[in-house]
Amino acid sequence: MREKVRAAYYIASFSIVANILLFVLKYWAGWKYNSVAMRADAWHTLSDTITSAIVIFGIWASSLPADREHPFGHGRAEEIAAIVLSTLLLVVGFQFLWQAFNKLYAHEGAGYSMEAILIFLASAGIKEVMAVLSMKVGNRMEFSSLVADAWHHRSDSLASVAIAVAIFLGREHWWVDGVMGLAVSLFIIYIGYHIMRGVVSSIMGEGVEEGMRRRIEEIIVSIAPMVRDIHHFHIHRYGGHVEITFHIRLPPEMKLREVHNIVDEIERTLRKEMGMEATVHVDPAGE
Repeated sequence: MREKVRAAYYIASFSIVANILLFVLKYWAGWKYNSVAMRADAWHTLSDTITSAIVIFGIWASSLPADREHPFGHGRAEEIAAIVLSTLLLVVGFQFLWQAFNKLYAHEGAGYSMEAILIFLASAGIKEVMAVLSMKVGNRMEFSSLVADAWHHRSDSLASVAIAVAIFLGREHWWVDGVMGLAVSLFIIYIGYHIMRGVVSSIMGEGVEEGMRRRIEEIIVSIAPMVRDIHHFHIHRYGGHVEITFHIRLPPEMKLREVHNIVDEIERTLRKEMGMEATVHVDPAGE
């Protein structure tokens, strides 16, 4: 677990440093060439700095061991961090959506500069590298906030490409900057909604996916072929800690010791092969 946390810390810390530098460059370009789309993208990049700091805190908190007040550990602190991250995305998105509308209403354009185009294309490349690294580490080590941060990086990368195109086209069409500002803002809002929806769904509790259910049933039947009617699945996630409960039916004539041994073996195997802490309720078959 310590190695997982250390890897996530390195990725998030690199993101913080890189985002601060990119923010300064983008905001300077947006101020110099009077572009709402550039400034929106600059603040989007700066919000990545804040969210990366939140990721570090969330991963640190989620790695704390279980205690009396939190018997399932602190894994959901990392999911709470992802909610804060997505909320910041929504706030940034709606703020610059309003600014883009105002700029279109005022018929206000932006300046053209090859210098600005190069800054935003370089930013897109750097942010995509950060997205790939964060996504890879987050998926492999099951850190949802790091995956959320990866999508934040990717949204910034795509937005930077769009801004570079807008800068190029803006020399002939005044409205391009405002329209691209709208597009970037809507994309930021969508990413924030997508992240929040997934995390909230996990916190509220989800059903067991069909593939996971089939794998659990295969394991159970391989241990005890006499098991019937595996049902009533519930799953609860606390970061990397997963609790699952379900019911099985066994022949009523079986002795308590036999039933106990079967349940122990099922729980032990699910822990080893699927990383789940299982609680099994036994019903008598035929009832």
